[in-house]
Amino acid sequence: MPKPPRPDAMTLFFLALAVAAGGAVYALMGPGAAVAAAERAGGLLLRVAPIVVAAVLISGYAQILIPRETVQRWLGAGSGLRGLALATTAGALTPGGPFAAFPLVVALLGAGATFEVCVAFITAWSVLGLNRVVVYEIPFLGVHFVALRLLASLPLPFIAALLARPLARRMGLNR
Repeated sequence: MPKPPRPDAMTLFFLALAVAAGGAVYALMGPGAAVAAAERAGGLLLRVAPIVVAAVLISGYAQILIPRETVQRWLGAGSGLRGLALATTAGALTPGGPFAAFPLVVALLGAGATFEVCVAFITAWSVLGLNRVVVYEIPFLGVHFVALRLLASLPLPFIAALLARPLARRMGLNR
C-alpha cells in the first residue's frame, strides 16, 4: 500500500493559519462563536467539495486523454507565440470560476505545457473571460467601456508570460 503524500509547506502554513484564526475567534468571542464559524465553514465545504472533486477529476482525465506529445507540440517549449496565443484564447473562453480554471492549468502543466503558457492561460481567464464579459460586464458597464477594457487588457497575458519565462527558468519549472 503506497504511503500518502506528505503535506507541503504551503498546506501546513494554511492549516496553522486556520488553527490560529479559530483560536483567536474562541479567545475573543467565546466557544459559541467558534462553533458557529466551524458550522459555516463546514457548510461552505459541503457546497464547494463536489465542485473541487469534479474539477480535479477532470484535470486527471484531461492529463490522460490529451496525448503529452500534442500538448508539448501546441503548448510546450517550442510553441512560442502560437502557444501563448492559443493559451490566451483558451483562457478567455474557459467559463467558470477558479475551481474549473486552476485544475485545468494543473492538467496542462502535467501534460507538458510550459509554465509561461499556463501563466498566459490563467491571466487571460482572469482578465479576458468572455463568459464574465457577456453575463456581467456588458449589462452593467456597457459595450464601449467593456470594449476599451478588453482592448487595454489584451496584451496582459503575453506580458505576464514574458515576465514569467525568466522566473520559470530560474526556478527550474520548465522541463
